[in-house]
Amino acid sequence: MRKSSRGMFAAALTGSALAAVAAVGAAPGASASSPRTKHSSCNWATAASASSCGGMKALVAAAEKEGVLNTITLPANWANYGTLINEFSDKYHIKVNDAIPDGSSQDELNAVIHEKGTSKEPDVLDVGPAFALEGASQGLFSPYKVVEYSEIPSNEKAPNAAWYYDYGGYVSIGYNATALKVAPTSFASLGNPAYKGAIALNGNPTQAGAAFAAVYAAALANGGSYSDIAPGVTYFKKLAQEGNFVTAQSDATTIGSGQVKVSIDWDYLNAGYAAQLKSKGIDWKVVIPTDAHYAAYYAQAISKYAPDPAAARLWEEFLYSNEGQNGWLGGYARPVLLNDMVHAGTVDKAELSRIPAVSGTPTFPTQAQQKSAAAVLLKLWPSV
Repeated sequence: MRKSSRGMFAAALTGSALAAVAAVGAAPGASASSPRTKHSSCNWATAASASSCGGMKALVAAAEKEGVLNTITLPANWANYGTLINEFSDKYHIKVNDAIPDGSSQDELNAVIHEKGTSKEPDVLDVGPAFALEGASQGLFSPYKVVEYSEIPSNEKAPNAAWYYDYGGYVSIGYNATALKVAPTSFASLGNPAYKGAIALNGNPTQAGAAFAAVYAAALANGGSYSDIAPGVTYFKKLAQEGNFVTAQSDATTIGSGQVKVSIDWDYLNAGYAAQLKSKGIDWKVVIPTDAHYAAYYAQAISKYAPDPAAARLWEEFLYSNEGQNGWLGGYARPVLLNDMVHAGTVDKAELSRIPAVSGTPTFPTQAQQKSAAAVLLKLWPSV
């Protein structure tokens, strides 16, 4: 349920926090010290910026000496992560180990705690907004300001640099145009009997950011609001009762096998599926529902207990460089620094032209609204 489980945002995005995230304790006997922490007179485990520890040249040297980066839940086909990881590894000669690639944001937070003090501890995390706030509230992240930190809008990062948004997209409807005679255009249209047994989400919305966003978007399309997510739950319950919504997880495999014919997911993932499935003879189309525009980013963070603290910081620097930000465009996702790149002329225009088009200006819920929505969802979703 990866995170569950590209265009330009026209407005700023605020964070959220899921209520009642599973409480877990540190592994017995675990130590906060990291196996691969110190490689120079400067302690990169506590470095708040590259400049505070000798600059980028020193950071690169320390990271290359560590030679390892532990990531978690980064499947190759998610927003171009496969390419980004390979480019980082080749550029700095650092081996990247990715744990549970099909895991969820919650799995990432759990791993930070359970693997504390071991060489398996995640160095970096990529989580949904709710989980970024939850992890920060638990003190799981190590604040660090990338070179481009000041360019990230203030409401798209933590005030202390514990996390910052990186890439995102819109909730979309992907569908198998080869198998379906009726093209969906909105949440309302998905009630059509033509979609019986066809509709799925990318994971469980109480654990997965993509699925949580889908329910929120459905609420907006069915009389709800950022302060009222309940209509979204009611909507999916009705789809389930009608036999249209199924509990299978939507991904390239279930879509490719024909098990899932309609996927409510991020536009960059659905756009990526279209490219992958073409060779299988599946014409996978992507639309932004006309009755709800819901957009969100994912956040980057460094584990407080990272065994490879220099490599962790270099990874973040790489992701927020022009190379990294253009890399998200290669995966149909919208990078957080896109506006600045367009103005500076550093954006890859060819990649930008492939991003799913969206009209209008999106709006975003406040932290309080999302916290409330998460609590309501946690209580009501089991009834679906």
